[in-house]
Amino acid sequence: MNHGATERTELYEAKLTETIIRSAIRVHRDLGPGLLESVYERCLSVEIAAQGRRVQRQVEMPLVYRGRPVGCAYRADLLVDGRVLVEVKAIDKLERIHLAQILTYLRLADLRVGLILNFNVPVLVDGLKRVMNGYGRPALSP
Repeated sequence: MNHGATERTELYEAKLTETIIRSAIRVHRDLGPGLLESVYERCLSVEIAAQGRRVQRQVEMPLVYRGRPVGCAYRADLLVDGRVLVEVKAIDKLERIHLAQILTYLRLADLRVGLILNFNVPVLVDGLKRVMNGYGRPALSP
């Protein structure tokens, strides 16, 4: 991929994650903390779709091991525009295992960007992690 194409991809992904985060903030403001993950997932998918984005819920992500398909490795909570993987949580606090989990999901799906959204917090930005696969250089950003 050339440098210009890389910059366009990164800009597109940045704008897309901003749209997802704004949508999540709307859902969190309307519902507040304390509900099940599945409730937030459904409402978030409605909100993101209302922004003109393609949203898939509970997407089966296949695993190919040593060149052989071995079935569904996991289900992504949300996949937005086929580019950003979103994991919805409603837990007391995010742990390192949640970050490791989404990094593995990104790598297996060959995606660059993921979001972990924990709705069980008073202010959503405290439960938000943007994760970059980086193809060998995983990085986290608040």
